Amino acid sequence: MRSTTPHTPSDGSISRSTNSPSIRVRWRRVGSAAIAATALVLAGLGTAVQATAAPATTNATAAAKSSTGKVTWTRACATPAKGRMACKALRVTGGTTAFQKAEAKADGVTPKAADASTPSGYGPSDLQDAYGLTSAASSKGSGETIAIVDAYDDPNAEADLAKYRSYYGLSSCTTANGCFKKVGQTGSTTSLPTADSGWAEEISLDLDMASATCPNCDILLVEAKSSSMANLGTAVNRAVTLGAKFVSNSYGGGESSSDSSYDTSYFKHPGVAITVSAGDSGYGAEYPAASQYVTAVGGTALSSGSSSRGWSEQVWSTSSTEGTGSGCSAYDTKPSWQTDTGCAKRAIADVSAVADPATGVSVYDSYGVTAGWYTFGGTSASAPIIAGVYALAGTPSTSSYPAKFPYTAAGTSALNDVTSGSNGTCTTSYLCTAGSGYDGPTGLGTPEGLSAFTG
Repeated sequence: MRSTTPHTPSDGSISRSTNSPSIRVRWRRVGSAAIAATALVLAGLGTAVQATAAPATTNATAAAKSSTGKVTWTRACATPAKGRMACKALRVTGGTTAFQKAEAKADGVTPKAADASTPSGYGPSDLQDAYGLTSAASSKGSGETIAIVDAYDDPNAEADLAKYRSYYGLSSCTTANGCFKKVGQTGSTTSLPTADSGWAEEISLDLDMASATCPNCDILLVEAKSSSMANLGTAVNRAVTLGAKFVSNSYGGGESSSDSSYDTSYFKHPGVAITVSAGDSGYGAEYPAASQYVTAVGGTALSSGSSSRGWSEQVWSTSSTEGTGSGCSAYDTKPSWQTDTGCAKRAIADVSAVADPATGVSVYDSYGVTAGWYTFGGTSASAPIIAGVYALAGTPSTSSYPAKFPYTAAGTSALNDVTSGSNGTCTTSYLCTAGSGYDGPTGLGTPEGLSAFTG
């Protein structure tokens, strides 16, 4: 019998809210449907669970001033063994998020209590509003399948997804109604990998973000048996074989001379939009974000504002070693649609979306932690968000490479150009510092509707 004992000890963040009509009014533009909150706060809570399998070692914890304020978080997944991929989910454990600050400002109540009963981060209507998706999310996506590729098993994936979707008033997405399917990398629904609590958090984040941006899409979860590139790549191929035209990958690792062969073996799928997290370690290229065949997704800090858009964004950066990834690949060929001159090879990123833990998203998770709501950040959030945008935009043509699509819309109102912030120091400034037009940390910008993601 497959063990369901969580892999790593975890600590969590929790939040609390109470009903308030004034908050419902305040958040009509930027608030999540079904959230009426006055007092929200994050606090740590501890659980100690014995690991079973040991694909990795220790979790890293960050406590630093982010782009928008001081929050603390922990990396969901344990540090991977050499040659393995790391998941990019960051779980907030303390501090006050931008969502909480806005709620407190709206009703004048300082967050001070904590439980896990309600969210403390952005929900579906926030993300849809921020990225011009509100109308599309309600009317498009039916018949499309977003595949989520991760390592190891989350035994509670379907149940946790049901909690998220129910809370936010999204339609049911279950195995029974054909909307949700979970398989291993072989395609089996019963022969699944060893369970791992860190990767289970990643899975919950990915499933929830795909749901947030494309509520009408079907979801296919493909679980690789380990976090090696070979197994994760096999899972990507399985997702495509099973019919997914949109595949989200929230993991990455160091580049290697094998990357060009990985490109053709796992990521060269014409007619399929493949999104990959750009990384959470600041300036520096990672793989598979460096693949010429994928959309590399960077991260921003997203805050509500007084502009006509109603939101503002800047580069997500905590320090020179923590923040969205960017840079020049050492191995991967530059795709024909990239025309920046600072990288002879592939430049990262292409587009971006919210990733700063201080402006994080709400996620429901129960495996290896106290069951409840948590706030997450990292480019693990931005990759499935962008996969959902591609899915709303419709099935790509069979011969196309959807990573090209945003470049045809560069400089137009189809993208929100992010022009402030930096993720480190580099000799070619646009690769680590935001500015008008293309830059490394945020690429061409963030979505403003669907036209930049339509072939």
